[in-house]
Order: sequence, then C-alpha cells, then structure tokens
Amino acid sequence: MILYHGSNVVVEKPVLIPQNRALDFGSGFYTTENKVQAVSFAEKVYRRRKDREPIVSVYEFDENAAFSVCSALRFDLPDEAWLDFVSAHRNRTYQGEAFELIFGPVADDDIFLTFHLYASGELTKEDTINRLKVKKLYNQLVFLSNRALSYLQFVGTLDIKE
Repeated sequence: MILYHGSNVVVEKPVLIPQNRALDFGSGFYTTENKVQAVSFAEKVYRRRKDREPIVSVYEFDENAAFSVCSALRFDLPDEAWLDFVSAHRNRTYQGEAFELIFGPVADDDIFLTFHLYASGELTKEDTINRLKVKKLYNQLVFLSNRALSYLQFVGTLDIKE
C-alpha cells in the first residue's frame, strides 16, 4: 500500500512525537492513501508554520505483515463508535485500549463546526453522524508505535506542483 504524509519537511524516518494539540486518533504519525488530502495538509502546515515549503513524503507500507502483528483498530464509516473515539481524543479524555495502528475517516477542518456543535450539546449524536455521512471524508492511517512504524518504508517525495 502506498501512503502519503503532508508536511513542510521531508520525513524519511518517521518518529512518534508527542503533540501539543488534540488529534483524531491521539498522538502518532498520520498518513493517508489520498494524494489530494496529503497535499492539502502539507499546504496547511506550511501556512501555519510559515517556514520552508509544502512537501509530501511517500511510503510503502507492508500492511499484511503489520496487521498480522500490530494491534489495530479500523473505522470504515463515521459511525457512533468513530464519533465517540474521536471526540474522546479531541477532548483528551480517552482512557480505552491502546492501539498501534488506527484506520478511519479524518475529522478535518471542514467538519470542525459539526464537531463543535456536537461537543457543545447543540447536536445529538445521531444528528452529528447524519451530517458527517454526507461529507466527503478522507481516510487516515495513524501509526502509534515504533513497531508499527517499522513496516513503513520511505520511497521519496511527491512533486505537488504537478
């Protein structure tokens, strides 16, 4: 499987770095199968940091080997379990099982308002899920352990000017 990571630097050797902000699936190394999403994130990181230039690192991932030995969680849709999981991570209240790999939809800036309305109690869980299902949500694969990262091989960068 080919995966992409958008940033403002080339990431040849991914490492787990504690984050100072709440992310969908916790602190880990975030990748996607979607080039457009990776480019968009690289541009967002560049604008936020105002340093260097947007860059997308490309990896080969040995998914069969990794999923046979690493603990994994998969969300195929933005359903109730996904909403609870992401909300707990974004609120920094998650106390469940730790996983090495998590795959699922991205709760990106485009759906921030929906999440905010849910967190403030203005939307029910059902209303929130219904709103999310009509959005085009990209997927992400997050690496949460060094063992999981060992199955990721850097192969180069993407020319995002194409």
